Amino acid sequence: MPKLTVNTTLNYSPNFDIKKRTQEQIKFIIFHYTGMKSESAAIKRLINTKSEVSSHYLIKKNGEINSLVPDLYIAWHAGISSWKGIKSLNKYSIGIEITNPGHIHNYKKFSKKQTNSILKLTKFLIKKYKIQPQNILGHSDIAPYRKKDPGEKFPWKYLYQNKIGIWHSLNQNKLLKLRGLKTNKIEKKKFIKNLFKIGYNFNFKKNLKLDKNKNLKIISKAFQRRFRPDVVNGIIDKECLVISQNLA
Repeated sequence: MPKLTVNTTLNYSPNFDIKKRTQEQIKFIIFHYTGMKSESAAIKRLINTKSEVSSHYLIKKNGEINSLVPDLYIAWHAGISSWKGIKSLNKYSIGIEITNPGHIHNYKKFSKKQTNSILKLTKFLIKKYKIQPQNILGHSDIAPYRKKDPGEKFPWKYLYQNKIGIWHSLNQNKLLKLRGLKTNKIEKKKFIKNLFKIGYNFNFKKNLKLDKNKNLKIISKAFQRRFRPDVVNGIIDKECLVISQNLA
């Protein structure tokens, strides 16, 4: 087992289910950003009983890894969520919060120290719980209607290059030639099918507050934040189609 230094000086968050789960039940890692103006405000929220929000780990601006909830307890980080037909991912996941103001408060790149800690912590958890690459996800993957985090600046490609998570195997220069090229109705349907195969769950009929086009735009943005972060516009062009085919 790789060595991991975790700071436990912070108070544990009280926001978790009392009943323990087994080690075998842990199948996912979910990344989040804190989405608050300051790190101190984010910490206060994560350990406040009234907030009803927590995570297992917090990675601070300086790269320090803090433990907030023990792994075998269910932290309250994912909320209403689903992936590959599995709902309520809190039960089956480790939640990792990373200090970042998020889209509302001047969204920033994650620092090198944070990225190094993400690598270290994630590799440790992958080995400990035998987590599969396709089960390493962002909050916006499992809750696209509600969440944008960890966002398009999260280093997904870099993590993949270090054997964490999934990424496409396509040539970037060839992809750029497809960017902005329109897709027809048949190709859009193919894109939707590919997203289901990858793991995204969405039901246009159930989400009656939005029409089909708005639904599709939201899901497409979630996909782009993860796999085509240079342009997040919700438009399904041929670049998105080809990437989705490669991943599916």
